[in-house]
Order: sequence, then structure tokens, then C-alpha cells
Amino acid sequence: VQTCALPICMDEAKKMLEGVTFCERAYDAMTGADAAAILTEWNEFRSLDLARVKQLMRQPVVVDLRNLYDPDQMAEAGIAYTCVGRRRKNGH
Repeated sequence: VQTCALPICMDEAKKMLEGVTFCERAYDAMTGADAAAILTEWNEFRSLDLARVKQLMRQPVVVDLRNLYDPDQMAEAGIAYTCVGRRRKNGH
């Protein structure tokens, strides 16, 4: 398990989460990852280079719980993308 936490909250998170590797940057956490979950709206996560994300990840899978990205852009980048609370284009 890897996570990326900005230094502002990393110290507290380390006290609560065992077996987690903490990274300073989003790209570090994505390197070799099978999937990434976006849980925050921090600017670092809003402006990811999608080509770089795909290159770094073992499996380019992103679960976006903040709806930061456009599903079509993620598909065009070759990233399997799941978000929450949005209707699919077919209305479901």
C-alpha cells in the first residue's frame, strides 16, 4: 500500500496507519502502483500530467472520489477511470 500525503498531515497519519509507505509527492506514490485513489482536492492532484501518470503506474487505474478529472480525458490518456456521483453518458 502506498499513499501520498503532504507534510502537513503526514505525521498524524503515520500514527494511525501501519504498513503504509508515505511519499512526499503524488507521482512518487503512483510509481509502480496498480491503482491510485484520489481522496483530496489539493492542487497537486488537480494538475497531474496524465501521460506521466500512465507511464509511472504498473496498471493505469484511477479512482477519483473528488471528480477532479474529465472521464473522456482520462480515457484518451489510456487510464481506466472511475469517479463517483456522475451520470454516465448513456444516462445511467
